[in-house]
Amino acid sequence: MAAGGRYAPVAVKVSGPYACFTRPEMKVERVSYDVMTPSAARGILESIFWKPEFHWHVREIRVLRDIRYFSLRRNEVTHRASYRAVRGWVEGGDGGGYYANEDRAQRHTLGLRDVAYIILADVAVRTDVAEDSAKYRDQFRRRVARGQSHTMSYLGCREFTANVEEPDGTERPIDVTQDLGRMLFDLDYLADGSGRGTPRFFAATLVSGVLHVPPDLYVQKV
Repeated sequence: MAAGGRYAPVAVKVSGPYACFTRPEMKVERVSYDVMTPSAARGILESIFWKPEFHWHVREIRVLRDIRYFSLRRNEVTHRASYRAVRGWVEGGDGGGYYANEDRAQRHTLGLRDVAYIILADVAVRTDVAEDSAKYRDQFRRRVARGQSHTMSYLGCREFTANVEEPDGTERPIDVTQDLGRMLFDLDYLADGSGRGTPRFFAATLVSGVLHVPPDLYVQKV
């Protein structure tokens, strides 16, 4: 896969009042990483522009605002009603159904507030595609300039929507250097279509407000 190394990475600024990039080791309570994860950044890029001919390779995530937290407790449901179950209720006419009040649980969320980032990423064109990556880069930039997206961009959780815009060149990362510990990079999904995947982690460090994503993490991405 060609990662378009002869071009500078594309850049997009995302911000919002709330965010939560949940640590996968937290099974019940949602606790956010201190910084946006590469997989969350990729999700935002794909919500703006995606084609099967290429993948996004996130290179840097620049943190523009101080890392601040918020805490809330809310009612959630423990299970989701499956399509198969709902279809059975309709066809069987047995009066079955899903009642949220009987499946409710209170859960705590520790998230981030007043966040802003600049995502820098490369367009990695598949090796069997003849098109130059510049074509897709230009399409992405036009969509950002016009405020277009395929789906709503969000900051970790769907209820925390993101503002997406072009950087104006005046943004500067925060002056913070710290070890972020093991951070989720992505999920390697099985080829059987089951939707199951194996998480991959990396040692994340914030250096002068910038999270650098090691390029060798993308070697396995085809």
